[in-house]
Amino acid sequence: MPELHWMIFTVIGLALLFDFINGFHDTANAIATSVSTRAIAPQDAIFMAAGLNFLGAMYSTGVAKTIGSDIVSSADQVDERVLIAALAGAVIWNVLTWWLALPSSSSHALVGGVIGAVLVSTGMGGLNFIGIGKIVLSLIVSPVIAIVSGCGIMYLLYMIFGQSSPHIINGRFKKMQLVSAAMMAFSHGSNDAQKSMGIITLALVSGNYISSFEVPFIVKMLCAIAMAVGTAMGGWRIIKTIGGKIFKLEPISGFAADLNSSIVIFTATLLHLPVSTTHVVSGSIMGVGTAKRIRAVRWGVAQQMLAAWVLTIPCTALLGSVLYQVVLWIFGT
Repeated sequence: MPELHWMIFTVIGLALLFDFINGFHDTANAIATSVSTRAIAPQDAIFMAAGLNFLGAMYSTGVAKTIGSDIVSSADQVDERVLIAALAGAVIWNVLTWWLALPSSSSHALVGGVIGAVLVSTGMGGLNFIGIGKIVLSLIVSPVIAIVSGCGIMYLLYMIFGQSSPHIINGRFKKMQLVSAAMMAFSHGSNDAQKSMGIITLALVSGNYISSFEVPFIVKMLCAIAMAVGTAMGGWRIIKTIGGKIFKLEPISGFAADLNSSIVIFTATLLHLPVSTTHVVSGSIMGVGTAKRIRAVRWGVAQQMLAAWVLTIPCTALLGSVLYQVVLWIFGT
């Protein structure tokens, strides 16, 4: 069996790869609305999002602690082989859904991968079902909240600016979209980058490299950099799906969607709850579209996205369980 330190390096490398692909996969979350309304040039939007993703990732570690301590019953129940299988499954799913231009959830993929690998390695007793329930509930409820609050914000803006000239309103809200897109990018980094931080810290605790579940500064820095670089690479396939295929956005509705998404995601970060930024952004766009007219939302596209959301956790759990057997074959029992 290889030396343990090679396995911990493998976990860290895969976690950073997951973060990179997460940034690449989820670039659309931060900039799709502002790009689709031409409020900002695509390359400028990507680099702005990359910088603010980095700053958001350095903000706190509450979500990391939730991911690292609430899925498994204790750090003793996992080892590097479990986490390698979980991360590999999540990475494969993210690449596949990116290729198919489906804005699926990286958060769902990671949670599913961990569940599947732990089930095969230690059985049901290795899982913290109360913690998993809390995480899954936050992942499910957050897009519903985003739809309702997005619709409410859009109604409020229509009440305030409904009698104004569309030309003037579009000009003003294009400028305001720069602010809302920046808020969205920061909140995205504050929640999503912490998930890899939690997995790496869990590996360090289970391997007795550190004594308590406190995210080391170097781990925060590496995860923040990986996500920022991934974001800078841009995920154009999914940007097109989120930015234009759900609902035809205008500057005012794009501003409402970004503002609403950033509020929902950052509130979850403050509560130490992991959410799917993809689901929240898509829910916000559906909400602002519904405020204009229910038929304005392309519900067929929404149904395709919903199917990907529902399938993610079971599919990645299956991937995680199969890959755990592969990892055992490679690294030994």
